[in-house]
Amino acid sequence: MSKSPVYNVIAVPIEKIEPNTYNPNSVAPPEFKLLYDSIKEDGYTMPVVCYYVKSTDTYVLVDGFHRYRVMLEYPDIYEREGGLLPVAIIDRPLEHRMASTIRHNRARGSHNVDLMSNIIKELHEMGRSDAWISKHLGMDRDEILRLKQITGLSALFKDVKFGKAWLPEDEEEAQFPSSEETAEDVDIEEMEE
Repeated sequence: MSKSPVYNVIAVPIEKIEPNTYNPNSVAPPEFKLLYDSIKEDGYTMPVVCYYVKSTDTYVLVDGFHRYRVMLEYPDIYEREGGLLPVAIIDRPLEHRMASTIRHNRARGSHNVDLMSNIIKELHEMGRSDAWISKHLGMDRDEILRLKQITGLSALFKDVKFGKAWLPEDEEEAQFPSSEETAEDVDIEEMEE
């Protein structure tokens, strides 16, 4: 990348901007009101980040969903800004836009765990490895594993190597104490044979 997108901010009619389908970030009502107050007092000090879709002449949000929502939900902001939102454009493939969304969000807030696990699932289905996800989303292996477990999809674990904590014996060969016997009644050496 030779020049940062922020040096080419453009004013885009909000009607041409669409939210993405994968943003796991959420803002509680008090913080959303604070964002509105900030935009009301200071104006938009940061552009939203979008990907331009030439075929539909639309802009898909990568970062800035809540700044976008403020303009949609507060007529005073919409009127003051003339319905135009400042946009920095990035031209990256979908998996990189998803990673960018997560990086932007993780630097500022918290994520909805179910939506995060769905993003991990989607990236996995796109063929992205745990190492790629770790590098691009800033997650460690344990966090990725926990998010995979939430989705419950066995396909997400096909490349995971599990250790052998124990090996089961044939049930006929194993000698377990009967319900009347206690552990003290059974010779431990007998069980180990």
